Amino acid sequence: MKVKVLKEPLLEFGSGAHICPRTGIERLGVYDTRDADRRTELRLGIVGRGEGIDALDVWLEKCREGIEAKESKFPNLFKGFGGINEYYGFNTRLLSSPQFTRAIQKTAVTQITKIERREDRVSKAVDIFYDQVRFLAENRSVDVIVCVIPEDLYSALTTTDGGNDNDSIDEHLEYNFRRELKARCMHLSVPLQLTREKTISTVPVRGEQQDVATRAWNFCTALYYKGNRSVPWRLIEDSYKPRTCYVGVGFYWSRDRQTVSTSLAQVFDEFGHGVILRGTPVSIDKDDRRPYMDAQQAGALLGQALEEYEKALSQTPARVVVHKSSRFRQSELDGFHQSLDSARVQHRDFVSITNTHLRLFSNKEYPPVRGTLLEMSETEGLLYTRGLVEFYKTYPGMYVPNPLKINVVDNDSSLEELCFEILGLTKMNWNNTQLDGRLPITLECAGKVGDIMKYLSSNDRPQVSYGFYM
Repeated sequence: MKVKVLKEPLLEFGSGAHICPRTGIERLGVYDTRDADRRTELRLGIVGRGEGIDALDVWLEKCREGIEAKESKFPNLFKGFGGINEYYGFNTRLLSSPQFTRAIQKTAVTQITKIERREDRVSKAVDIFYDQVRFLAENRSVDVIVCVIPEDLYSALTTTDGGNDNDSIDEHLEYNFRRELKARCMHLSVPLQLTREKTISTVPVRGEQQDVATRAWNFCTALYYKGNRSVPWRLIEDSYKPRTCYVGVGFYWSRDRQTVSTSLAQVFDEFGHGVILRGTPVSIDKDDRRPYMDAQQAGALLGQALEEYEKALSQTPARVVVHKSSRFRQSELDGFHQSLDSARVQHRDFVSITNTHLRLFSNKEYPPVRGTLLEMSETEGLLYTRGLVEFYKTYPGMYVPNPLKINVVDNDSSLEELCFEILGLTKMNWNNTQLDGRLPITLECAGKVGDIMKYLSSNDRPQVSYGFYM
């Protein structure tokens, strides 16, 4: 066994590279400023109660102007937000106006909060917001629709009838406002950004973990990605490596948790572009109760992913890396190999990324450095994707970080190379501008997609862009 610290992967921006999304955007501009024909404005649709709409107007103006950093001895972690405008950074204007705005009556919100059963409160709230979202999507030219959720409504939607907070299971069926609304609106082809009235406050909020500038960074970056359908940054492509397609495979349960789980995949190329796919119902292992695919299902799913990759880039990848949140079954490997053989993909790596109870302990005050890799064998290791970040000069977390267990099978690349790729892919989540995500975007996305996908019927056509599931 040996321990090493992997170098922090660089990200590429408009005019250079940096390890930090916020610093990179601020100093070098978003990646697509390289494109002379890029769009330079985002039209925002807005749905909310009157007070929420007014609060969002104030928040957007602050985001346009910029927000000072909070006082801290860690300036790289708590960076001020320089503003979103056409002059630097995002090089984009946020456009909002009354004609792009639809108000929800205050009395309607009050009526919902008085409904006895939580599932009925959720369903009614989805109906009211959906009607306004649909009007904007069908009658106004908007790029993203921001839904501002009133605090009293949020409380009513996330509290069970007995008074306990519960955002997942209520009796025998899951009811989740955010997931159901995103699924219901998916066919409208305009991504949503949901936010609470508290979150868009321009002053520090008691109990809110993020400072105001950090909230602005995350809010505006997500808006930019969803509305522009382009990436603010990308991983630097290694010209010595074959062109690679990254695939994340996960499973999700139906809303009643009674039916067999269903597989899904998220495909990413080096530019961070993704394609969402929905698989077929799968089996559950009788011994460990874990879902798995048979050879036919695995081959069909990966084959569909490769077809979508070829449509997007007009070529097949030279290399495929499959990330899975559980161990690989032989049936799955057989199906994956058959699909890759048919597509004549020579280079392939299969990586299982799971949780573990094993830990490393530092002889310093802080936990192990992000990027610390314990190689237990040539195919097995522990990787810290969260930990002490030298650029921040601190560990930017509240709890003791847990490493990821990495197991590779049928691999052409080394364990270290694959872990370095995982470390880079943890920085490709445009919902978060902090550089130390825990999971690679392949699996992070697979989980979030499954949360939304379970609300779609078999006849509903899922969107292929990750922006509809963030």
